[in-house]
Amino acid sequence: MAKWTIRQIFDGEYGCEERLSGEGPKVSVTLVDEDGLEKYVSVEDNWLTEQGLTEGSLWPGELTI
Repeated sequence: MAKWTIRQIFDGEYGCEERLSGEGPKVSVTLVDEDGLEKYVSVEDNWLTEQGLTEGSLWPGELTI
């Protein structure tokens, strides 16, 4: 199982994106594994905060490519 590290967190919302009811603001997260492979995910900003995740943190769980 590859270990993914958060390289960058980007708040790309500018208020014009529509969200589903009950959905919070999302951020784009760039992840990188030990081989330099990058993966991009979009998650709720609040979830990152609740997990205590910041740039440089290991991503919890497994990602499929």
